[in-house]
Amino acid sequence: MTKFARIALIAGLGAMTAACGSGGLLNRDRPDEFAVQRQAPLVVPPDFNLEPPAPGAPRPAEGTTAEQALDALFGGPAPRSSVETSVLDRAGAAAPGIRSSVGDPGTATVAKGSVTRDIIAAPEGDGATAVAVIPG
Repeated sequence: MTKFARIALIAGLGAMTAACGSGGLLNRDRPDEFAVQRQAPLVVPPDFNLEPPAPGAPRPAEGTTAEQALDALFGGPAPRSSVETSVLDRAGAAAPGIRSSVGDPGTATVAKGSVTRDIIAAPEGDGATAVAVIPG
């Protein structure tokens, strides 16, 4: 190895070693990204002592299936926006509480005939044995 190559190698190693000093890559004058924001203290949630429900038990907030069906069909009184109210007034829509009175057992209904009554009174099933009967 020549004298010039040795000097160049030593100078290169010295420059690389100097970069690792306190003035080089390990300079910690910048802020620490983990110390910038204070972390909130851990707290025990208020419902920590609740026990899970028993398997198969109905959830208390859901109610019965019949109540869920009535809520889905008729709903409760919902607030309406001014635009919706204006459109309903112009269209001549029914009264806002009509859904509540339709679900009332005392509300009079129109008889749709024996076919509708038979469809509603039909036994529950998967429809595999259903047969179309044409009157006449």
